[in-house]
Amino acid sequence: MTPHMLTRSLDRGATLFLAIVAACGILIPLSNLLLPTDSSLQVPTYLVALWGKYVCYAILALSIDLIWGYCGILSLGHGAFFALGGYAMGMYLMRQIGTRGVYGNPILPDFMVFLNWQKLPWYWYGFDMFWFAALMVVVVPGLLAFCFGWLAFRSRVTGVYLSIITQAMTYALLLGFFRNDFGFGGNNGLTDFKDILGFNVQAEGTRAALFALSCLALIVGFVICRAIVSSKLGKILIAIRDAESRTRFLGYRVESYKLFVFTVSACMAGVAGALYVPQVGIINPSEFAPGNSIEAVIWVAVGGRGTLVGAALGAVVVNYAKTVFTSGVLAPYWLFMLGALFILVTLLLPRGLVGTFNAWWEPRKARRADDNAASAAREDGISAPKMAE
Repeated sequence: MTPHMLTRSLDRGATLFLAIVAACGILIPLSNLLLPTDSSLQVPTYLVALWGKYVCYAILALSIDLIWGYCGILSLGHGAFFALGGYAMGMYLMRQIGTRGVYGNPILPDFMVFLNWQKLPWYWYGFDMFWFAALMVVVVPGLLAFCFGWLAFRSRVTGVYLSIITQAMTYALLLGFFRNDFGFGGNNGLTDFKDILGFNVQAEGTRAALFALSCLALIVGFVICRAIVSSKLGKILIAIRDAESRTRFLGYRVESYKLFVFTVSACMAGVAGALYVPQVGIINPSEFAPGNSIEAVIWVAVGGRGTLVGAALGAVVVNYAKTVFTSGVLAPYWLFMLGALFILVTLLLPRGLVGTFNAWWEPRKARRADDNAASAAREDGISAPKMAE
């Protein structure tokens, strides 16, 4: 991935989006740490953590838009990859507690001591090291996506059937992680985290650093997605989305392209989950719930499928609305409102917010460019060619 490829893939809108994310990643932590609490510009720590959660959701929305908006793969189980990345980070955070747990065991987490586990399961080995946990954040979701995609795409499972299978996958993981003998905390999950890389996860500085790191991950993920969709690979993905059979007939190995982009998308979702856990302070099996994956698809649909910027914007807008409307008298009706929002967007704004704006703006932009070219030609004394009589 050369610098020329990266700059070529970024248009004015993408550059503006990256500039806004970078500004937020710098200014919000500085406002939280440097300004006094009585200042009107000071961002409270709880808001830093809340917005950090929104940024993690934006990364998840980007990963879904990459496969759905550009390759036509509608995954209703991407919450599984998000949760697996979160569990990998949660296992590292649990190993850092040590003797500060309720039972004071230096090796076993509290829930294992409570359940009378005698030794640490083999799949917990290595998670006391950050580099190993960070590697597993990407490897575990990516490996699951590769195995699942290899089986599904080679069998040419597409459309609604693929969506149902992805939903079944995440539901199976939900049932497995609910079991106490699975070794991941059962219904309660992993929580009561203390440190990350030696820093207190509850400290203001750590919260600010995690928010800045989440913004950096969003920028990197966005640039990777733009580089993919703006390249020849991206054109092939769009061809697969619009006419898979014809693309296969032209000689392209459709299964390989779909498998690649599906695996990359799962790795991005895993990174989002890993950044989400220390900012929220808990990871439990509810993150595997199929409803979470469906809600993430709604974010992409609201923001604009196949726009990337719209996917991230939709995640932030919908989750901000969720925060507002689930804290008052409308809280019991939020799911109905979310469903109504999805139906209205599908019927009235099928391209989403950003997609609809682009469809409105692009013809005007082209017309303005034509007018400017005609005006420049008149100033140079060049007249338009006349039709032959």
